[in-house]
This record gives sequence, C-alpha cells and structure tokens, in this order.
Amino acid sequence: MTFARPAGGGGRRLRLGEGDVWPEGAAAAPATRAPRAPAAGRRWPPLPLTIFVVSLLLPWQISLGPLSLSPTRIVLLILVVPCVGIWLSGRAGRLRLTDVLLVLFWLWCSISLVAVHGLGFAIQPSGILFIETMGAYLVARCFIRDLDGFRAALRLLFLAIAALLPFAVLEAVTGRNILLEALGMLLPTYADAGEEARFGLRRAQTVFEHPILYGAFPGSILALVHLVLGHRRPVVVRWSRSLVVGAAAVVSLSSGPLLAVVIQVALMSWERILRAIALRWKLLIALLVLTYVPLELVSNRSVPELYISYFTFSQHTSWYRILIWQYGIASVLAHPLFGIGFHEWARASFMTSSIDAFWLVPAVRHGAPAALLLLGALASTFLLCRRPMESDALRAARLGFVIVMTSFFVVGCTVHFWATSYMFFTFLLGSGIWLFDARDGQGTSIVDEPRRERGGVAAPRPVTGRRRGGVAAAARESRRDPRLSSGRT
Repeated sequence: MTFARPAGGGGRRLRLGEGDVWPEGAAAAPATRAPRAPAAGRRWPPLPLTIFVVSLLLPWQISLGPLSLSPTRIVLLILVVPCVGIWLSGRAGRLRLTDVLLVLFWLWCSISLVAVHGLGFAIQPSGILFIETMGAYLVARCFIRDLDGFRAALRLLFLAIAALLPFAVLEAVTGRNILLEALGMLLPTYADAGEEARFGLRRAQTVFEHPILYGAFPGSILALVHLVLGHRRPVVVRWSRSLVVGAAAVVSLSSGPLLAVVIQVALMSWERILRAIALRWKLLIALLVLTYVPLELVSNRSVPELYISYFTFSQHTSWYRILIWQYGIASVLAHPLFGIGFHEWARASFMTSSIDAFWLVPAVRHGAPAALLLLGALASTFLLCRRPMESDALRAARLGFVIVMTSFFVVGCTVHFWATSYMFFTFLLGSGIWLFDARDGQGTSIVDEPRRERGGVAAPRPVTGRRRGGVAAAARESRRDPRLSSGRT
C-alpha cells in the first residue's frame, strides 16, 4: 500500500507492506474507509420455506377428484419443480449420499408398486410419494444453506410450537379441540381423534392427525432448539425455549414423543458431562454394545421386546406393538423384494391394519430394499461426525442435528410417521445437509457474537487471517480498543 510521504520528506513515496508500521513522529496516516460491517444474520427464512412451515399447521383436507390434498401437499406441488431445478443445477451444493439414497428409495417404492399393482395404479401413489419425500426434503435442502438460514428456520418452527402450546393445554384440560373445531368451520379438516384420557387429561391433538403426531412435532427438535437457537444465549432464554418445546411434547401424553425428548436430553447430557473426553461417543457405543449382548443372552425376551415393553404407557400397548413387529417381519420374509403394496398384511384377527412402526411400513409395503434405503439415507447424515469443524456454532448445529436423527431412528421403531409428520421428517432430514458444505465463518454473523465473560466485559474476537501484522491489523486493533484510537495508553 502506497502513501504520500509526510511533509518535509521530499517527493518520495513510502510503500508499507504487511508487518511495516507508520514512522514514529510522522503525521497521522491518511484516513481510510472503514470496512463494511458484516451483514446481520437472517432472522426469518425465505418465503417458500415459511409458507411450507405454515402449511404444516393447517389441517384442511381438499378433495380434487380421487386426490385428497392437504395445504402442505399443495405447497409442495408448487415448489417441487423449482426445487428440483435448483438442486440439479448445483445451486444447493454438491450431490450428497443422502440425496442419492432418498431418490433410490422413491424409485424402488415406485417399481414395487408397478410390480404389485401394475403401472396404471402405481402412477398416483408414486407421484404423491415423490411430492412428500423429495418435495419436503428439497425445500429444506435448497433454502437452508448456512447457519443463519438454519437458525431462521428453527426460529420459525419454535414460534409455531409456542403458538400451538396454549391450545394444546386447553384441549388437554377441557377435552375439546377448539382449534380444530374453529378451522373446521372454514374447510373440512382431519377427524377428531377422540383419544382416551390419560392421567385425567385428554391427549392433545391440535391441528395434527393424531396426538402422537402432534407430540412428534415439538419433541423431535428439542436438541436443535437447545443447542442451535440457544447457542451463546442467556441461560434463561435457552432453557425457557427448551421447556416450551418439552412441555408441548408432554401434553400429547404419547410415549413416542416423550421417548424422543428423553433420548435427546440424555445425549446432550452425555456430551455436556464428558466433553473433556475425546472418545466419549465411541465410549457410549461400546457401553451400548456391552449392555445389549448380555441382555440378549440372559433375558427370555429380545432387547427390542424389552425396549418396547418398558417405553410404553401400558402393557397392552407394548405387547400389541411386539405383535406388529412379529407379523410384520413375517410379511417381509414372505415378500422380501417388492412387498405387498397396498394389500392387507397377514395378522391376527383382533389386530387393525395400522402398523405402528415407521421403519417396518416401507419393508412390508415395498420390500426390504426400500426400508434399507430409507434407513441408509438417515444413517448417511452420521458421516457429518467425521467432518472437522472449528467453529463452536457449527459443532453445536452438527451435534443437534445428529441427535435429532438418532431420536428419529429409535422412536421410529414404535411410532409411524405419516402425512404431515412424514413430510416434516423428510424436511428435517434435508435441513442439515448444508453442514457437509459448511465452512467456518460462513453465515455465522449472529451466533458468533463475543461471549460475555464475568464482570460483563466482552471477550475479544480472535484475530483471523494468515498474518497479524501490518497497518490493516493495527487499524483493526484500534477499532477494538478505544484507548489506541484516542492516543491514550
């Protein structure tokens, strides 16, 4: 950088490079334009994503010929083509393994429907499956591309959860779903599930098809709210948000959502308590294996049966779900490749057609390869654990996302996600893929604010860049320390 020499120095010009300092006693350096401050992080997500989230809260059912369209399906019908274009053009980042496995899952399901029911029948359900699977996934994949965007989407989801909570509490206490009744005056809605009371309270359903699905909405993102929205926020703010999410899941009085909350709290606690141990997650896996093997050897029931029996509200429910798995696996073994499609599955006469196991449904309906591909799509997100990340904010986002995916895996063994909750699952699956492309310092304008130390003084930011010397570095230091800019020492 070249400046005119101070008065009395002739006409020569001085060239100052990095590491050089302005001569002592010389006239002050000419004023330079201050660098533009980083743009504030996005507070709210892009409009298409906002519309999608709002549509999740609308329980209307619109019949269009043989089709039953919810507001979420209509929104995805509009967004899916542009999102596919963005994804294929590379503007949503590189092609990832999760993308490939999810596309293969849809393709296999479509092929299985053709094999079982014929091409004419398969077109409509295959199209709906593409909309609900790839449509919701790509909305998150295309419109959440950095940490600020991730936080903005979570902020909107938290607002939706907080808005539904008073109606859920009112429903639990009074036994009336006032919100569903009011919206039903405008357009047809889901039927009132009318679930039996538990502990003297009605199981809250609000705007979802079933209390389990309402509970899964807040219960599935507790870790993200606590770790991402709560990152470097005051303790009261962080914990109050987490309590709102936890309370919303509890009001559903459903074992599945409560189990999701317990799993996320347990994994966050493990990380917090053992954060000084580098191999803490490998240690956890080893402990789980060492616990699983003895239980499998000495117990007269399998570990999955023990899990199902101890994590449900009643013995009747637990044994019924064990029967679902027994008959479901028998169906998969009888039709391993393409499944049974939409035919009735073989079961005991007293059992209903419902299969309360998310990972079992695609195996029964579309064959074992479909279930393995869907499981693989979720498992592929764990590859994030191998990616080095220096930023605390990015590590918190990765931890929250992986914990949420873990809870989906476990809870999916005893709960089926369908309709709105299935689209919410694929949306959340796509919401964290940006982490594979994340770079430290990208889209972190809010979450990386200086941490307040004891006494209320902000800890200075670390100096970034390859070199710390030079006029530019001195200017940065002077802006940070008012004593330097005023000439006082």
